[in-house]
Amino acid sequence: MKREILAALLLAGSAFVASTAAADTLDDVKARGSVRCGVSEGVAGFSAPDAAGKWVGFDVDFCRAVSAAVFGDPEKVSYVPLSTKDRFTALQSSEVDLLSRQTTWSLSRDSGMGIHFVGTAYYDGQGFMIPKKLGVDSALRLSGATVCTEQGTTTEQNLTDYFHANKMEYQPVVIDSADGIIKAFETGRCDVYSTDASALYAQRLKLADPNGFMVLPEIISKEPLGPAVRQGDDKWFNVVRWTLFSLIEAEELGITKENAEAGLTSANPVVTRFLGVEGDNGKQLGLDPRFAYSIVSAVGNYGEIFERNLGASSELKIDRGLNALWNKGGLMYAPPSR
Repeated sequence: MKREILAALLLAGSAFVASTAAADTLDDVKARGSVRCGVSEGVAGFSAPDAAGKWVGFDVDFCRAVSAAVFGDPEKVSYVPLSTKDRFTALQSSEVDLLSRQTTWSLSRDSGMGIHFVGTAYYDGQGFMIPKKLGVDSALRLSGATVCTEQGTTTEQNLTDYFHANKMEYQPVVIDSADGIIKAFETGRCDVYSTDASALYAQRLKLADPNGFMVLPEIISKEPLGPAVRQGDDKWFNVVRWTLFSLIEAEELGITKENAEAGLTSANPVVTRFLGVEGDNGKQLGLDPRFAYSIVSAVGNYGEIFERNLGASSELKIDRGLNALWNKGGLMYAPPSR
């Protein structure tokens, strides 16, 4: 009996050591020389190749920020476009190190899929887009409509809940890709396109006549979108989490891409500590002391990333809304870097 117990303990210990060693993503990323980042297959404003084939967007800039934190260089990223149905498998199987791809943080995903969300990068909610000629001004007037939605997303259950709660009927049309939905929607196969409101604004740009369509005012769900990593690797989790927090805190401190270098000699100790002139924040994360400086000087702060990809300076022109800083009427809030 004692020998059996000892053998079981040794086996468990070996399994723990093996899993710990296998879970050191930060070391793997450093050895490889790049971050493998899972992104969408092409959503304007979030992640899509530009005319020159370069990946750009809000989610892409987050990948670049992680690269800057680890390497001091935002360009050491390889982008892996993933469909909604493949995204989690790719992360679980280590095909990617990080998922930065318009993905909703939910209990079932955070606890039952072997992944962890590091925080909320964008507060969103499910909405409805319709052709203006439909003559509807509210989602409450959609009873009897055919509704297109993407397979493998949270939108399917949200639709069921919303229509049931409001005693309305609808006909779901489930399609396995966003591009497939656009084709079906534009050809009249469905009356309504439902997904996250941010994605609706992006997808509307793909229509032949974007001005012929509108996004209805109702938001029917909470969709906190954020980056995700594999469970069991706290070191990498902390690096990705504090990359997000650093972007948010930089905006709060007024540190931008243009003034980050001047901030290194600031008289404000909070600014110099954040930028790594003093303290050991970087060391605790396994990064260079000035990792936050590298992030902001390379990609800007959270507000700058939002503005150029999604805000008034972009094609989407989405209002900050809930994604404004906590002290400006929004929900964006980061723990202090100390």
